[in-house]
This record gives sequence, structure tokens and C-alpha cells, in this order.
Amino acid sequence: MDTPIVDFVRRYAEQKLIRAHMPGHKGVSLIGPELYDITEVDGADSLYEANGIIKRSEENAGSIFGCNTFYSVEGSSLCIRAMMYLISSYAHSLNKKMKVYAARNSHKSFLSACALLDIDVEWLYSKKDNSYLSFLIVPEELDKQLSEADEKPLAVYVTSPDYLGGVADVSGLASVCHKHGVLLVVDNAHGAYLKFLPSSMHPIDLGADMCCDSAHKTLPALTGGAYLHISNNAPAVFAEQAKGALAMFGSTSPSYLILQSLDAVNNYICNGYKAKLSHFIMKVDSCKKRLILHGYELFGDEPLKITIKSKPYGYDGREFSKLLGEKAVSVEFSDPDFVVLMLTPETDDSGLEKITEVLMSVPRGEAVEADTVTSFFRPEKVMSVREASMCSYEDVCIENSVGRILARAEVSCPPAVPIVVCGERIDNRAIEMFKYYGIEKCSVIKEIE
Repeated sequence: MDTPIVDFVRRYAEQKLIRAHMPGHKGVSLIGPELYDITEVDGADSLYEANGIIKRSEENAGSIFGCNTFYSVEGSSLCIRAMMYLISSYAHSLNKKMKVYAARNSHKSFLSACALLDIDVEWLYSKKDNSYLSFLIVPEELDKQLSEADEKPLAVYVTSPDYLGGVADVSGLASVCHKHGVLLVVDNAHGAYLKFLPSSMHPIDLGADMCCDSAHKTLPALTGGAYLHISNNAPAVFAEQAKGALAMFGSTSPSYLILQSLDAVNNYICNGYKAKLSHFIMKVDSCKKRLILHGYELFGDEPLKITIKSKPYGYDGREFSKLLGEKAVSVEFSDPDFVVLMLTPETDDSGLEKITEVLMSVPRGEAVEADTVTSFFRPEKVMSVREASMCSYEDVCIENSVGRILARAEVSCPPAVPIVVCGERIDNRAIEMFKYYGIEKCSVIKEIE
């Protein structure tokens, strides 16, 4: 497959022009890639008004994914805000209230979209939860909730795969949503590669109307490279207005380094990636089986994640992560209960074997009893996400926050999934969870004296 963005930038660099334009480095190396870091010069196209090389590259990506595909150089966070904008605009055109059902383990960028667009959210919970990070909504539960709803939402929003590697039944959820005349939107940030399994598990192929993929998470794109995918079966206005939706929240100075990496990924995918991925997943499966036989308890179904439940093996997850780091294995994420290792074919067989050897070398300790504080709860909603986000706030110690209303989502990235949502009241149960996950302060709505 051709790479129009990469080719243009290389030709531009070879001309050795005097760059009387941005960026300020003028192509002179400070850290390495400056020669290929350009702006919207003549012929370079423009990301949000694409009609040249960027448009051709996006069409290449769309032909690979089998849908309307648009680039983001600001990760899936930008795509999530764009998707919510498109749904809000669609609701307005139908003269309907903008209401969304969303799985509780949504990324905080979804909350920022709700705050900016004043979206009414009704949270979906799973009857079986293992962590506030993993809520798998099942089709039967969703069908019941939609059937009993006095007012159906315009869309259902779920995260799959989730941070721990849980994979939802997207096909079943799509069938339920469409039965009720509701759109299905999926945060697939961790699952761009799912398209290239022997049988595709990509949300668009499973019936989702829109989804986002972070190409930089599981494909070899630079950090920030992502896709907004819109199904050919979705309302046509979504694809027509996608660029405007992305421009609404995106920078007017998109990175051409990231655009080149997205462009190059198209060619990478078309040159043996599917076979390479299949081979590597077989190796990962073999690794997982060895770990289980060795006494490890794993979590989740995602092919490229190894999520270890650390306490049954005798460790706090953060302690376990530190042990791995001392043996040159740097993990994606750890908390008191889980350690997450994210792999791709670029890890290669030798890297995977090293990981396996290190894990096998960690001595098993006496199982640590799981803390019941991690079992999720339903905080009291006092006001909307937007109302809370727009209020004046103050930072207080967790111990002094009982009864107060959260103003901002208190969570770092990773995992960027809030325990309490803006507009909800903090109670003793919430404080227990804050302390458990090491959160010492929170931002609460300032009380008027």
C-alpha cells in the first residue's frame, strides 16, 4: 500500500529548503526527528480539511478497516469527544434529548465530553464486577434495561477491551441496541489489532456504529496516533461531519510525525501483519498456559494482555510490579490487585520468552486475602457532570471530603477510570476506595458561605 504522507515529507526534507515557516526548529536536529517534522506547507494537506495526501492515507486506512476511518494525532481521547459531539448533533437534528447509557468503567475523556456537551449519562453496572476497571455489560442485562426504560437513550457507550483485558460481547450488545433503535459506540482504544485476528473481533465488524482505536497502543504507531471509525451502516451524517467534530476539540497544529506513523502503519498492516500477529498470539497463549500451571491466576480474555491477579500469588500488585522492574520487565499498569502486561508482535518471541522466564522465577508467596473494598458501589448522583465540572472547587484531604460533591475526576492515567464521577457525593465507602488506591486528595465543589 502506498504511503502518501511519508513520501511527501521525505521528498520535502530532501529539498533542503530554508524553512521560513513553523516549527521553530527549522528541521535542525535537537532530539532526532526534526527533519521530518513539518507544518501545513503547500502540498502537505491539512488534517481537518483533508483533500490531498492525508485524505488518501485515511482512505487507505478505511479500506483496511472496512469503514469510514479518520485520523487523530491526539489519541482516542480526541475521538471520544468527537463521537459524543456527533451523537449530540444527531440528537439535536432529531429534536431528542441527548442521553447516553455508559458502562461505569468509562475513561475520563468520556466525562470531559459529557461536561463540554452537557450529556445526560445513566451508568450501566455489571452484576459481576471484579474491579472498578472492569465492567462487562452483557446483552441480556442491557436488553432488560432498555425494555424497561421510560425514555430510551440515543446511544450506549461501552469500553471493550477494558484496562484489565476484559472483552465484551460487542456483537450481542449491537444486536440489542439496534433492536431498540439505539446506537452502539465502543471505546476500543486497546483493541486496534482485533481487526486482524483470524476472525475479526473489531467492534465495527461486530455491529458497532462508531468506535475509536488507539493505533499507538497495540499497533506500531507513535504515541497519539489513533483512529475514529464510523460504520457504513451508521447514519451518513456521522461520516459527513466527522472532520468538523474532530476539529472542534483538536489542535490546529497536528503532528506530522504522528501522521506519518499512521500512514506507515497502513503499509505495515498490508505486509504480513496478520500472519505475524497470529504467530505471536499462539506464543502468548502458550505463555499463559505455562503461567497458570505454575500457579498464577490470570484475568481477562484479551489476546495481547497478560493480566495477573497478584494477591493469590502472594503479592500486592505494586510490589510485584517493582520485582519485575528489577529484572528489566517494565509493566503497563499495577494496582494493589492486578499487574497488566501489554504485548504486541514487536515484543517478539525472545522478549516474550524473557518475560515468561522472569515471571516463572518469582517465588510464590502465601496468598493474600482480597480486600472487599474493591467491590464497586453506586455513589449518589447530586448533579450532572457538566454542572459539577463548571463549579468553583477546592482541594481537600480525603478524610475531610465526606458528604462533599466531587468536582473533578480524581484519577491518573493510567488507568484514567474514575472511582467517583463529577457530581456524585463522596461517602465513607468512596473514601475507603480512595485510600485503597492511594488517592490522598480530591477536588470538591466549593461551598458558598
